[in-house]
Amino acid sequence: MSLINQRQGFRRTRMTHSFWGFDPILTVAVGLLLFIGTLLVYAATRDWYAASGLDPEYYLKRHVINIVIGILLAWGTTVIDYRMLRAYTPVVWGLGVIGLTAVLIPGIGSEVNGAQAWIPLPGGFQIQPAELAKISIIVGMSMLLSEYRHENDEPTNKDVIQSLLIAAIPVGLILLQPDMGTVFIISICVVAMIGASGAPTRWVVGILLVALLGGFGATKLGVIKEYQVKRLQSFVDPNADSQGAGYQLRQARITVGSGGFLGTGLFDGPQTNGRFVPAQQTDFIFTVAGEQLGFLGSGFILLLYLTIFMRAFAIARRSTDAFGRLVCIGVLSWFAFQTFENIGMTLGLMPMTGVPLPFMSYGGSSMFANLIGFGLLQNVYARQRG
Repeated sequence: MSLINQRQGFRRTRMTHSFWGFDPILTVAVGLLLFIGTLLVYAATRDWYAASGLDPEYYLKRHVINIVIGILLAWGTTVIDYRMLRAYTPVVWGLGVIGLTAVLIPGIGSEVNGAQAWIPLPGGFQIQPAELAKISIIVGMSMLLSEYRHENDEPTNKDVIQSLLIAAIPVGLILLQPDMGTVFIISICVVAMIGASGAPTRWVVGILLVALLGGFGATKLGVIKEYQVKRLQSFVDPNADSQGAGYQLRQARITVGSGGFLGTGLFDGPQTNGRFVPAQQTDFIFTVAGEQLGFLGSGFILLLYLTIFMRAFAIARRSTDAFGRLVCIGVLSWFAFQTFENIGMTLGLMPMTGVPLPFMSYGGSSMFANLIGFGLLQNVYARQRG
């Protein structure tokens, strides 16, 4: 009897260690980004709202609520062993497709900045299904690419084709919105996951060629709207759209450059307080860091992101099964490219695509998706140590 109790106690200890044994470095890095992002969202909106006679803490309160909900979702993601997540993959993918379909239905979805990508919710909140679709695509492709049925432990052509269909249906729905920034990010995830799965190199090369031809064709057929074309033109020539995308790009550069080495100080940025950069609390949150925290503070933020990428790669490399490894690769490529795209467009190094900065920008759907991705990384890390 004592031997049975001893074994049961060992199992409980092992399960507790597995559940609570999260990566502390990854946790601290994400926590610091959430904290800094909260300060920057407040700094980007406080003075302007106060001067307009509005609640200066409006965005701060909503941002904190989004973080709290996101943390609960991250915790919920860690409750179920990721190896059991395979059974729920069709449900997760199906919900993602339903959300992307619903947003296109008149009367359900709403149009913001030229894209019908949001579903209004009570209390002034809204959800963007395309952000959460990233999770369903990553999990769905990981399941198919990890279910090897042959001797070489590599996905067959049939496996790759099925995984591409898993991504193609949501991507097609996102193109109808249209949301090209999210499509680019998902495309990078697809290429990275297929490459990491051990599939033949010709698949990666082929996907890249199809993406290039698809982008050219979308431009010619008018799938890419006029405002998106102007964003691309302003990337090549900032004076091409002097009152629109070109203006935003110039102001973003001025704001980042005005911070110098140490910055103007939190809440003391004249460019930010003057509201010269549109969408500064969302897509252009990094301009607030550049101005008010300077090169030193911005460099620290980049160091935190680099830490997250390195820890995600380490978790993927140490994963004991293909499913967990591919999930980590998908989340890593998503976080890395979206961070590069956001900061790159702020500095004029990438075209403007309207994607938020992970863990820092204001936005509920983006925050929820990012923290679910964080939860998936911690899930794989905890169970591979259990």
